[in-house]
Amino acid sequence: MFKKVAILGRHEDPRVAEPITTLAQYLVQAGIEVLAAEDMSLDFEARRLPEEELSETADLIIAIGGDGAMLYAGQLARRGDIPLLGINRGRLGFLADVTPEEMLDSVGHVLAGEFTTDKRLILEARLERPDADDSTALALNDVVLQRRETGRMLDFVTRMDGRYVNTHAGDGLVIATPTGSTAYSLSCGGPIIEPRLDAVVVLPVAPHSLSDRPIVLPADLGVELRLLERGHARAGLRADGDSMGEIRAEEKLRVD
Repeated sequence: MFKKVAILGRHEDPRVAEPITTLAQYLVQAGIEVLAAEDMSLDFEARRLPEEELSETADLIIAIGGDGAMLYAGQLARRGDIPLLGINRGRLGFLADVTPEEMLDSVGHVLAGEFTTDKRLILEARLERPDADDSTALALNDVVLQRRETGRMLDFVTRMDGRYVNTHAGDGLVIATPTGSTAYSLSCGGPIIEPRLDAVVVLPVAPHSLSDRPIVLPADLGVELRLLERGHARAGLRADGDSMGEIRAEEKLRVD
């Protein structure tokens, strides 16, 4: 089923480098063609490609590291619409839940076709600018509005399915998938959502109101956000931790 397997991970980290090498040797012995990025300096038998081309060639991506490595690998896997398996070498491992001790046995089961697939919801964020090109990003975990200066609250308006919901005052807003409900959303007091649900959670960060609470809604409704003018307050946007830049009062964020 899987003839070409790409391996990803922070190879400069010794805790990641060792299982990468072990896995590559195991795959080669199993008759699998191993693919790796050109800049991966580890010494093992593999076909080297530019990282952005791995998903176009591989049948499967195996990411070794923490949840950050899984989020990054997920972007590549989505481009080629191929499955992704995570080996945990991070702290929590909500996404990469196979331990190094289980790695070879688990990979062996996968190669033998003994697995089930788990599809996850992806958010598409679009920052619409009246005087510039729109900025877009994909997020497996969350899209976050956050203040860029300490001591200044943000004022912003949210709409869902085109209908007005609330005018918020606080440090920002998190729009999270079920996958992301166990990440930043959880630390902000949000609920844990079962991964198979087609839903998102929208929750304010440090709201200056007793009634501004998290909302769980169907994923197909869409969330719209506009920043309001408030002195010199500045706000930035992030999708899975990667910056989308600054958002201004005349711009609109749309998350679907």
